[in-house]
Order: sequence, then structure tokens, then C-alpha cells
Amino acid sequence: MSVDRMWPGRRAVLAGLPLLVAGCAARGREDRFAAIGARVRRAVAEGKTPGAVVAVGHGGALVYQGAFGSRALVPERLPMRWDTEFDMASLTKVLVTAPCVMRLWEEGFFRLDDPVARYWPEFGANGKSGVTIRMLLTHYSGLPPDLDLKEAWSGKAAALDRVAASGLDHAPGTRFVYSDINFITLGVLVERFSGQPLQDYAREMLFAPMRLSRTRFLPPDAWKPTIAPTQYDERGVLLQGVVHDPTARRMGGVAGHAGLFSDMHDVCVYAQALLDRLAGRPSPYPLRQATLKLMTTPQQPLAGAQDLRGLGWDIATHYSSPRGTVFPVGSFGHTGFTGTSLWFDPGSGSFVAILTNRVHPDGKGNVIALRRDVATLAGEALRESEAGVSRPEALDR
Repeated sequence: MSVDRMWPGRRAVLAGLPLLVAGCAARGREDRFAAIGARVRRAVAEGKTPGAVVAVGHGGALVYQGAFGSRALVPERLPMRWDTEFDMASLTKVLVTAPCVMRLWEEGFFRLDDPVARYWPEFGANGKSGVTIRMLLTHYSGLPPDLDLKEAWSGKAAALDRVAASGLDHAPGTRFVYSDINFITLGVLVERFSGQPLQDYAREMLFAPMRLSRTRFLPPDAWKPTIAPTQYDERGVLLQGVVHDPTARRMGGVAGHAGLFSDMHDVCVYAQALLDRLAGRPSPYPLRQATLKLMTTPQQPLAGAQDLRGLGWDIATHYSSPRGTVFPVGSFGHTGFTGTSLWFDPGSGSFVAILTNRVHPDGKGNVIALRRDVATLAGEALRESEAGVSRPEALDR
């Protein structure tokens, strides 16, 4: 089923509704997912996050969706809504940068095991000549986790100078260490291969084909009232529509590792398009099925590695708690520091999306357990459905 048939005009229908279960007309069907709402409300009551928007997709239908708590606590309390836009944080890596890289790979601009320095010679300094594009995508490069923010640098050029000058924490290809520098570098490669700024290439290659109207870098001022704020910056200004990640913020708001804003409507459209392409069904997702299979199956360069990574996507590492306890190893997903997460189980045709601004207003929120529990509860409810309870209906939208 195409995403256009699944979600046409959904934003207008859902705007302002605190909770809607779609595709679950029967009360028994709805009750199977009731524990998800209870778990999210508990997290809100405990101060783990101001609020959350949750969606569960299965078999081409949105079988559960809800908006809980508040999108803002200060300067005034505002209710969470389905159409709230969020700072997606590191979901930028997998929703934007990795597919942009792989589209250019499809077009023959590079090979996965090419050294980065072949295309960015300055990058090869300080022992990095052996770092390959595959190592960046799987976080096996040996690069440090992030750029040093102790120095007062600003601007994209200054950031790239620091990436090029960076050394290695360990030998390339030998260990999994999650690194923002990997995807900052990949963002540079996208721009060099495409000849366009990352945000422009992403808009043309990704957002436009899937009709993602509320997904972009650098959201306009008109979006600000519906964007979930995060924290106060170093000047005491509340960040709302300005990227939370300090490195991306110093770079001007656009980077390969962070900077994307989106809402749950667009996340669901994206997720279903990805599942459809992966299953070989008609889809506006702009990559080939074989390419997407590479991205979502283990591709790390180290043979016998315990930490399994696709080309961007997490499969089995210490970051995999959003899989829960029901979805199998072989499912895949990713998280974002601000409290966002997205997990897929292609075997059952399912996804679980959770959007929060858990860092609002003081950075003390924590949704690690919430992500795990919601995925577990969703998996249990879907397993019950597969065991013989009536199946969810496709959405009539």
C-alpha cells in the first residue's frame, strides 16, 4: 500500500487531538495497546520527559498513535500535539545523511571501501588515510566521539578544519565507537559529490519524493509556535527551532550528524515508505531495495564483531535498547539525544516511533527505559494479534 493512500490529509485531521487510535475500531483491539499509553503517562508523571508522541505501524496500517503530556513547560505549559515538530538530533544520521550517501553510491561516485582521503585529501592527516567510507557509516573509523567544544570556535569551516586535523583514538576498523565526527565527515562527502549543500540535496532527493512537508533543516520562524523547545543555550536563550546539538549549532544548524526537524506524521510516512521499499512493494523511498538491505544488515568491517551495524542503522549494540525484548536481533533502528527514536522490524512489517524533547527544560529527562518498554509492549500486542486476534485494518485516510 502506498503512503499516499495511507496518510492523505492526515495532518488536518489530527491537529490538536491528544490521542487517537487509528485502525483499531474494535475495543479489544484498542485494549491491546492500552499499556503503551499508561507507560508513557507514567514517564511524564515521573518527570522523565515533558511529553511524547508515539506511533506504532504494522502491516501497512498505523495501529496505535498518541500524544501525551506537554510540548513545553516553560515559559508556559503547552499541550503536546500530534503535529508538534521535534529536534530529531541523531536521527538526522539515518533519516538524511546515510540515505544521501547511499544514493550517491548508487550513482557510482565512490565505493564503500574507498578511503575518505581520496575525495577529501586533507582528511588523511594524522593517521586517518586508512579510514574508509564504510567505517564512517558503521562507526568503526577509530575517530573520537565528537569535536572538542572547549575552544571558542564557530562556523562550518572551523569545524571541518578540526575534523581534518583530528587524530584517531584507535586503529581504523578495529572497534565500534559511536562518533558524530563520522557523520559530519559524511555530510561533507555528500556536498562534495552532489555539488549542493546537504540541506538542498536532502530536500530534492528525500523530502520531496516522499512529500515530507514538515521535515527540514533550519525551520522557518513560522514553525516556531509548534516546535517542541529543548534547553537554554549558553546565553540563557531557550532553544526552539534552533538545533540542540552544540556542534551542529556552531556549524550553522546544518550538519551530517544533527540538525533535522520533523513531526510524527512525516516520520510515519518515511517509516512506511522505507518498509515498503525493503519488502519490494511500490514506494516513494528513493533508494533501491538492494541498497536498503545493505543499510539495514550488518556491514561493519570487522569480521566476527559483536557490535552489529548497518550502513547508518543500529542492529545490535549497547544503543539497541529501543528494540525492546520482543523484536528480534535483525530488526534495526536509531535514537536521538533529544529523546527521539525509531525502530523497525521488517520481518513483521512493523515500526515503533517515539518523539520526545526529554532534555526540556534542564537536560535531566531520561527516556531510555521508556523506549525499551514501549517497544516491548508494542511487540507483545502485535504478537497477540498475529496469534489469532483480528488484524488491524488499513487506514482509510
